[in-house]
Amino acid sequence: MKYNNNSFNEFNKPLVIDIKVNSLDDGPGIRTVIFFKGCNLDCIWCQNPESKSSAIELLYERDKCIGCNSCIDSCTLNAISPENEFFVDRTKCKLCLECVKACPSTALSIIGKEMMINDIIHKIIKYKPFYDISGGGVTLSGGEPTLSLEFISKLLKKLKSEGIYTLIETNGLFDFRRFKSLILPFLDVIYMDIKFINQEVHKKYCGVSNKVILENFSKLLDLSSCGKFTIIPRTPLIPNITDTDENIQSIIQFLKKNEVHTASILKNNPLWLEKCDKLGISHPLQNDHSVCEFYNPDKYKKIKAIFQASNIDLIEF
Repeated sequence: MKYNNNSFNEFNKPLVIDIKVNSLDDGPGIRTVIFFKGCNLDCIWCQNPESKSSAIELLYERDKCIGCNSCIDSCTLNAISPENEFFVDRTKCKLCLECVKACPSTALSIIGKEMMINDIIHKIIKYKPFYDISGGGVTLSGGEPTLSLEFISKLLKKLKSEGIYTLIETNGLFDFRRFKSLILPFLDVIYMDIKFINQEVHKKYCGVSNKVILENFSKLLDLSSCGKFTIIPRTPLIPNITDTDENIQSIIQFLKKNEVHTASILKNNPLWLEKCDKLGISHPLQNDHSVCEFYNPDKYKKIKAIFQASNIDLIEF
């Protein structure tokens, strides 16, 4: 499940996966969340596997299929068959999308579309009264929004010109100098993932070292003392991977060393495994019962208490 994003051009428009309105889960108040496609990490538990690749992808939803065979008849490459494990053989598919056009039930669809900045603003500006009343705003998520710094910079600048409270969710793997100049002036809040402290463990589960990520976090934390923006570290709780006693303690020690007093922990949500089937992915964790279940509430309470005992308040949404 490796994706090569080295050819991604940050000056191009990133693909948008979805624009979710009336969200209460990605920051304070009522928010609109814009999900961008493409990520420079390869986390084994990724809750949004459809966001890993920066290219469009074909989705097949079995429960919508009416068995009309229109897609099979339209495919000149013989990439579609009920005999295929995931219905579509993506090693043959060239994304001509004739099957999508032929499908009357929308069981086949594409994920990822280009949007102009003005089109994005037009879609979300109608919700500004709800942002203002609730203390909400717009959250940029993904994937990894910072893969397209120029585009995101222009979008954030436009949002701020409309008086909208802005927040970005990032894995922290970016060029700090360019992030500081292009993105930071237009942000109110940064949610940055701190998944592991150990570099080798991070590389094992996320595909790359976290050296730059931890350095970027510390630099942004120093800058946040000016009061112009807030940075909140977030740790996803993945059973037996990120929620081990050793990892939780190492994260807490890192936060204490950096004098961080507010953080967030995120419960594992198994619903992402359904997305893998739609994308045609055999996932290495799909037979791990602990990952395939909603997070254990007793374990969550225990970890929450450990953070609080270390004088680290937890933000929950």
